[in-house]
Amino acid sequence: MSMQLTIGWLYPKLMSTYGDRGNVICLQRRCQWRDLDVSILALDQESSIASFQEFDLIVGGGAQDRQQEIVMRDLQGEKAQIIKEKLTSGIPGVFTCGSPQLLGKYYEPALGQKIEGLGILDLVTKHPGINVPRCIGNVAFDIVAPTLKADLEEMLGEVPTVVGFENHGGRTYLGDVSPLGKVVSGYGNNGEDGYEGAFYQNAIATYAHGPLLPKNPFLADWLIIKAIEHKYQEKITLNPLDDYLADNGRKAMLKRMLNQ
Repeated sequence: MSMQLTIGWLYPKLMSTYGDRGNVICLQRRCQWRDLDVSILALDQESSIASFQEFDLIVGGGAQDRQQEIVMRDLQGEKAQIIKEKLTSGIPGVFTCGSPQLLGKYYEPALGQKIEGLGILDLVTKHPGINVPRCIGNVAFDIVAPTLKADLEEMLGEVPTVVGFENHGGRTYLGDVSPLGKVVSGYGNNGEDGYEGAFYQNAIATYAHGPLLPKNPFLADWLIIKAIEHKYQEKITLNPLDDYLADNGRKAMLKRMLNQ
């Protein structure tokens, strides 16, 4: 039986800052290279309620404050409830840059009114002010979310350090939700507590941008595995791909950061 996956892409025209399209392309290509039938489904203002029911894996990217407000005005009611129910049921997702803020309780921008989130994750984001420097630069972190850490250990025999790039003015503070990682280099959620991102069920939330999955393809494979297992209710092992260049690029970037 040919396995088929539908990747839902949240508001691709409004929330694809800093190369967030790269995460979608990475997932698509890694499915295609394994002869998995994969399709990309745009989930935006024109999408019907029914289309929000169709994804097996969801990807969210970043946006400026204005675009984020537009998204939140549209992402209400049944659309928001469907996403919440699917993530709670174990549908995997990767949310980068601004989209984790949408999953939280609220975001307080430097200017303007508070933007209410979906309340899926127990976290809040606050911008400290227009005169406060942004958190910009390469970031590296070790996975600490227990489920993800155990799965990667089983998949790879180790848990690699994740590398990425962050550029955010807001500072995120976690409540009763697991952090994704512990910062090795960079700012992370707020530059204070040493944590980066959040993890809920099978959903990854992080400030690392669109190159997250191309730089760390083991995360892409984990998402694909979780999507297939959730949809077909059976354990699978993906055929290995040649990730020599990506792995060595990640290690070189990590070495550069640690030697600064």
